[in-house]
Amino acid sequence: MQSQILKANPEHEYYFDEGCFILELSNSLADPAVSIARATVKPGVTTKLHCLIGVIERYVVLSGCGLVEVAGLPKQELVPGDVVLIPPECSQRISNQSDSDLVFLAICTPRFTPECYRSLE
Repeated sequence: MQSQILKANPEHEYYFDEGCFILELSNSLADPAVSIARATVKPGVTTKLHCLIGVIERYVVLSGCGLVEVAGLPKQELVPGDVVLIPPECSQRISNQSDSDLVFLAICTPRFTPECYRSLE
């Protein structure tokens, strides 16, 4: 790996069928140990129940508030600064029950690839 600075490009944000908008901030073979994405869940939306195979995911809430469901834990309200640790193969979804966007970082180790995503619906 070489030192570099990755610039976010809002034009690359896309809608992911899970129910949220994703902007990949860092996700490449040059850094396979981790990926970082900004996720945005619109008001009134709940993402699809899913898990990641072989990948640990962390949510870091940046703005808005939501309700997260992670297997093995009771539903929890989230506010900015909260961190959710999600082990591999653990069911998860997040709901935005507010009037503003819920924005969080999704940090995955090893990096997220579409092959690791499993819908549970």
